[in-house]
Amino acid sequence: MAGWLALMVVIAVAGREATRELAVFQVMEMRSVIGLCMLYQLIRASGGIRTMKTARGRDHVARNVVHYAAQYGWFAALTMIPLAQVVAIEFTMPIWTAVLAFAFLGERMNVSKVLAVALGLVGVGLIVRPGGTGLSAGQVIALAAALGFAVSVTMTKSLTRSDSAVVIIFWMLVVQSLLGLVPAIAVWRWPSVAVWGWVLVVAFCGTFSHYCMARAMRHADATVVVPMDFLRVPLTATAGWLIYSERMDLVTVLGAVLILAGNLLNVQRASAPQR
Repeated sequence: MAGWLALMVVIAVAGREATRELAVFQVMEMRSVIGLCMLYQLIRASGGIRTMKTARGRDHVARNVVHYAAQYGWFAALTMIPLAQVVAIEFTMPIWTAVLAFAFLGERMNVSKVLAVALGLVGVGLIVRPGGTGLSAGQVIALAAALGFAVSVTMTKSLTRSDSAVVIIFWMLVVQSLLGLVPAIAVWRWPSVAVWGWVLVVAFCGTFSHYCMARAMRHADATVVVPMDFLRVPLTATAGWLIYSERMDLVTVLGAVLILAGNLLNVQRASAPQR
């Protein structure tokens, strides 16, 4: 999860920079195709392409159709609202993930998990603080992306029961490359040298962040792993403040503290010996 957090903060910055020049569809397609090349060494270490076979092809396709749509919304929201808001709104995801994991995966919901999610969401609310005019278009898109990511995370947890992290990421990149091919061709333009650099960063982070997440899901319940991801909010808020001079006031800091408190509670309870 530490790898996931670091890579997802970096991809938020790289994604914003890449989409200044390129359409979101093109960035996503390049990310998938280049990421597949970057994954080659892990595929080889796992035994080669023949070991990428899966008996759950339909589940991989379904998961990646949902994830592709959510990812498009996430990248689009990066161009519309501050980084911290995109990530903060995304953290309505644990509500949906906890419900889905409880309903479909049979995971337990105890008091500490509920409290961790509650503290995190209160912190997120303090950071977002939508005005009297209601949610903006960017916030609505980010919220829809959060729901899609929740479905994707729940399906990933299910897939880890039968497939390795490398197999899951391999099929993610293959399916999403095929999904995005036509839309990317329709808006294609050759990237400048500087943007090529950002695209490579997006591809690396987008590929190996999901590898880290899949590995984490293999070792812990989704309702433990996902609340840890709340740390991405203060980390991304700090990146937005340092790089783009986006506001980070006292209320934002208070929200970050609540998020951290929820994570510490959840991790502490999860690591405590069972009696």
